[in-house]
Amino acid sequence: MPRFVVTPWEVKGKVDYEKLVKQFGTKLIDAALLKKLERYAGGLHMFLRRGIFFSHRDFDWILNMYEKGEKFYLYTGRGPSGYTHIGHLIPWIFTKHLQDVFDAELYFQMTDDEKFLFKRELSLKDATGFTYDNALDVIACGFDPRKTFIFSDVEYAKTLYRTAIQVAKHITFSTVKAVFGFTNENNIGTIFFPAIQAAPCFFPSVLKGKNIPCLIPAAIDQDPYWRPSRDVAPKLGFYKPAQLHCKFIPGLGEGGKMSASQPETCIFTTDKPEVAKRKIMNAFTGGRATIKEQREKGGNPEVCSVYQYYYFMFEEDDEKLEEIYRECKNGDRICGDCKKILAERVGRFLVDHQRKREKAKSVIQDFMLKD
Repeated sequence: MPRFVVTPWEVKGKVDYEKLVKQFGTKLIDAALLKKLERYAGGLHMFLRRGIFFSHRDFDWILNMYEKGEKFYLYTGRGPSGYTHIGHLIPWIFTKHLQDVFDAELYFQMTDDEKFLFKRELSLKDATGFTYDNALDVIACGFDPRKTFIFSDVEYAKTLYRTAIQVAKHITFSTVKAVFGFTNENNIGTIFFPAIQAAPCFFPSVLKGKNIPCLIPAAIDQDPYWRPSRDVAPKLGFYKPAQLHCKFIPGLGEGGKMSASQPETCIFTTDKPEVAKRKIMNAFTGGRATIKEQREKGGNPEVCSVYQYYYFMFEEDDEKLEEIYRECKNGDRICGDCKKILAERVGRFLVDHQRKREKAKSVIQDFMLKD
């Protein structure tokens, strides 16, 4: 039995990403691919330098097509079942980087129908309400309003459905059972939903009347949704969607990804700085039981959730990050001080993000696609 589980609906345990790449059949982002991307970006984004975005499907093909003058569009999304937390921002921040570097359009799917169908306790009204709340966080990331199109599956169903049924016609029930583990207990909406999530891989090509390459930056747990899409694409006359996969930022507890189901180990974008500080000050660390022991033996940043926050988002300078690591290992850095510094940085981030989030309320309709 595996020690970790990764599906589109559940991530448990300490994820072995190398095993997961073999299990899912994706490819690691190698040095040659990084060098190629660096030419376009003028440098490597922090998420690439640190291996946070680590896996792909056909990203090399996307870059080859781009070199031939073929622009691509970006597609990613969010399942709006609650408030946005910092972990959700990781792929969005990188998607914004890709939009800037490649001047690419972004189609952002809010799968409110999925969350309603898969979560028995969630009403349709709540799911569509979270769509608009979460969209504020997307806009706050700074996407170009002229090239960014956010849509609710429920409210854009007319356009989505035409493409989704073409996808659905080529996917058998045995395929979705094998990919997603569906059983006789699944409601029939969940069985059809993968075709809805596949549709944005193709419908910009349909809308514009020409075949356009698609690149999907997302967390690797969403990869299964696009496997059937890639199988179906040639049958419909479209390019296979390419993908870039990121790792999961851990929660502030001991092990496991950040999850809204554990609010005390999760920092929401709507948290007040003092709330975030309390959570950080209570976080699990790799430190020793006493300051004296920490000074003598040093800490263990490899298992420390606080260090992971610096690594993922809150220390962009690689040399300074290495210094944090070294000071922890040497016993020169005390956990309480390290937490306070992180809490200050997270607090500043939240204040700035919430200011942008509030501003987004006045322009949200400029981003939303509707039938």
